Amino acid sequence: MRYIFGLLFLGLLISCKNDTKDNNKLELETYRAWLPIQDNQEIPFIFKVESNSLLKIFNAEETIVVDEIEYKGDSVYINLPVFKDYLVAKITKENNLIGYYVSPDRNRKVPFRATYNDSIRFGTGTGAAYNIEGVWETVFSKGIEGDEYIAKGVFRQRDDGKVTGTFRTTTGDYRYLEGVLDGTRLKLSTFDGAHAFYFTAKVTDSTMEGTFYSGNHWKEPFVAKRNENYELPSANTLTYLKDGYDSLDFVFPNTSDELVGLKDDRFKDKVIVVQIMGTWCPNCLDESKYYADFYKSNKDKDLEFIALAFEYAKDKKTAFSRIDRLQSKIGIEYPILLAQYGDADKSLAQEKLPMLNHILSYPTSIFIDKKGNVRKIHTGFNGPATGDKYIAFKNEFESFIAELLSE
Repeated sequence: MRYIFGLLFLGLLISCKNDTKDNNKLELETYRAWLPIQDNQEIPFIFKVESNSLLKIFNAEETIVVDEIEYKGDSVYINLPVFKDYLVAKITKENNLIGYYVSPDRNRKVPFRATYNDSIRFGTGTGAAYNIEGVWETVFSKGIEGDEYIAKGVFRQRDDGKVTGTFRTTTGDYRYLEGVLDGTRLKLSTFDGAHAFYFTAKVTDSTMEGTFYSGNHWKEPFVAKRNENYELPSANTLTYLKDGYDSLDFVFPNTSDELVGLKDDRFKDKVIVVQIMGTWCPNCLDESKYYADFYKSNKDKDLEFIALAFEYAKDKKTAFSRIDRLQSKIGIEYPILLAQYGDADKSLAQEKLPMLNHILSYPTSIFIDKKGNVRKIHTGFNGPATGDKYIAFKNEFESFIAELLSE
């Protein structure tokens, strides 16, 4: 499929080669962008150009500020924040965009287009046949051995059929989803700079049956039913120390290529939060923003954070630059160590921390008391898109840290 898109893209570039603007700049207007994917579907998102060097991407309550825009020849390069993915496109005389969404670390390239002066993500069509607001017990890839997993859908719906919300899984959430219920057809999408998701389903007042698309490289079925009382398993029980272990130990390099470990004087007699993460991971970004702010407000206490980055970057130098970029962009003052580069496969990551039963999710947080004992391991992260669950996580986190500090 991607080769068909590639040929289509080449044809489009040839056809518009002599139809590009003389003044090759983005117009100060709203654009409807989309990525064509499998099954003749598309992943739409909205962005507004504020200046030649700044635009904003919108997903429900989320606003992503993009302030790295370059113009080279007849093309514009939109470098997405924190992540190293980017959009590259030619600007037509009609101010539309034709190009690619590129993820270099993952060797992915997806056609990208955007229409000038268009702010409608999905049309409302015939209007909503039902109101799907509430909680949905969800199963992805049901019955497919090794692929099945559970989730909790939580949605809000307006009178005009606009739907916002997210799917929470045992390892994290699918962040800010926005879309519409058009008749009996649900359509939800998000684009966060590293991932492009589209969910579509046929719904009744109590069931959903649909497909989840991630870019143009992945799709899987899902089913859901209304269940206001549904809850996922506790995130504090999924990852744990193997029998015979009560502590954690590791030594990895920081971005100055100096080895850092838990036995260093900096961490002696401190409460420590070890964050397992990757600079490519949106849920990790949400968690890192919260941790960075919390650390700044509490670094005068006997408290330390230390992050272990598992990176897709092909070499150490590139991986270090990704970490430096993340720390600079969101102001992380605690150390981020490079635990692995070249691949972020969870089974390989678990080999670096053999005392854990597994690494099920990026991110995962390990809480260590002042005596060096692991007291809790929290799998995944309920980010801001989960609303009340995000607030509940922050309350639980801050209460537990206070308890460990008082010991």
